[in-house]
Amino acid sequence: MCPARRDDRSAHPIQSAPPSRGRGSSSQEEEGSLMAAQSHEPVHPDPAPIRLPIQGELPSFAGATGWLNSPPLTEVRLRGRVVLVNFWTYTCINWLRQLPYLRAWAAKYAGQGLVVIGVHTPEFGFERDIDNVVRAVRQMKIEYPVAIDSDYAVWTAFGNLYWPALYFGDADGLLRQRHFGEGKYELSEKVIQQLLADAGSTNTGRGLASVDARGAEAPADWASLRSQETYLGYARTQGFASTGGVVPGKPHIYTAPLALKLNHWALSGDWTMTEQATALNAANGSIVCRFHARDLHLVMGPAVPGTSVRFRVLIDGQPPGAAGGADADNQGHGTATEQRLYQLVRQPGPVADHTFEITFLDPEVEAYALTFG
Repeated sequence: MCPARRDDRSAHPIQSAPPSRGRGSSSQEEEGSLMAAQSHEPVHPDPAPIRLPIQGELPSFAGATGWLNSPPLTEVRLRGRVVLVNFWTYTCINWLRQLPYLRAWAAKYAGQGLVVIGVHTPEFGFERDIDNVVRAVRQMKIEYPVAIDSDYAVWTAFGNLYWPALYFGDADGLLRQRHFGEGKYELSEKVIQQLLADAGSTNTGRGLASVDARGAEAPADWASLRSQETYLGYARTQGFASTGGVVPGKPHIYTAPLALKLNHWALSGDWTMTEQATALNAANGSIVCRFHARDLHLVMGPAVPGTSVRFRVLIDGQPPGAAGGADADNQGHGTATEQRLYQLVRQPGPVADHTFEITFLDPEVEAYALTFG
């Protein structure tokens, strides 16, 4: 969810500057880069050294507008340490599924010379709010240093295009490897081990960190995934099926069709569609979509900080039961209390085409993107 012209499930590329989220994965390979591929099969350890050509100096973090969990990290502070840089934005589902590995690597290798640095570069406007980022860091149990990159200065210095993205720096401050998107976790950890061994660590071993991925952080069901991320603002949306189409920037009474094609969506009720989001003006407005995936998430939140918005989720017109996600009970009831990613569907059984509907019982909610897994 970035400046590239691709959008799929594993990495998320940006579209414009200032960017809207691009979580696109790339299937192409670059020399010296680990690129996310459509296959998410594990990479088994190989005793042979990984080729890690020098790709220049690790760029500076001087453009960061602030730091969490650490004082500013300069070239001097980092010299002699292996550095893993992770570009993220806190509502990105692709990054959320990578996060358990980042936590595990930071915990396992910190004492051996590894520094994990999360560079938070926002996609949506609310992700620029430092209080939102602080809350996300706390809720997601991120203890490694986080550089706040609200002006995209660090992003630009690295020439980055994706969420999530990993950059591996050696103890001499040189960039040795890159990886864009999810997947290839074993290979990424082997790169960390090799750079630590090259720096003189004798305790890295060949074992892999233990990872516990739950909720929205659990791996996607790639074999069943047939739906792609859908933006709900008019600048980037696709598959919009309400009668009369998009009415940009103005309040409008939308009507949803009786049936939707796969990967199409619609509004019902009084909404205003802006570039980034769709905002509800009156209670009992709905978002409907036809999807094929185990999981469905919605990036949303109250338009007014400190308030809450009640909602109810239905699947094929019925309460979700056991298919309710972490943020909806078995009757589909839930409350949006902050701007973040909400998991609304996690199906326990075989995946098929379904119609999802969320109705908001209160007004003044903003909905940004549907994501799947």
